[in-house]
Amino acid sequence: MKINPSDIQKLREITGAGVMDCQKALKDSEGNLDKAMSIIRERGLEKVEKRAGREAGAGLVHSYVHNERIGVLVDLRAETDFVVRSDPFQNLVHELAMQIAAVAPENVEELLKQPYIKDESRTVADIVNEVIAKVGENVKINKFSRIEV
Repeated sequence: MKINPSDIQKLREITGAGVMDCQKALKDSEGNLDKAMSIIRERGLEKVEKRAGREAGAGLVHSYVHNERIGVLVDLRAETDFVVRSDPFQNLVHELAMQIAAVAPENVEELLKQPYIKDESRTVADIVNEVIAKVGENVKINKFSRIEV
C-alpha cells in the first residue's frame, strides 16, 4: 500500500513521532489516520516503560499564579537540558501547574491519578506519558507546592 506523504506529515504533527514511525503506523493501519494514532500511542507507551528507570537529573521549576489567589511551583525533571527546553516539556510543566492550581492534589501520586482538567477521559499520568513518548526521555514530576489565600 502506498502511503501519502501528507498523511505522514499530518500524523507526525499530531503525535510528535518520527517519520519512519508514522509511516510504519500508517502501513499497519492500512492508511487509517485514527488507527495509526492509536498505534503510535501504544508503541510510545511501550517506550515509556523502558525509560522509567532512567535518571531524570535535568529539570526546571515553573511558577503559576491564578487570579493572585493561588500560587503553584512545580519541579519537573527530564534526562537532559535539551528536553527541558523543548516545547512539549515546557507546555507540560505549565499544564501541570494549572492542574495543581485547579484541583489541589495532596502529592505527586494523587496528581498522576487525577482526571486531566482539559480532557477528563485521560489522567494526568496519560498526559505525562504522551510527553515521554514525544521527547524520548524519562520525565518525572519531582515535587510541587501550592499556596492559596
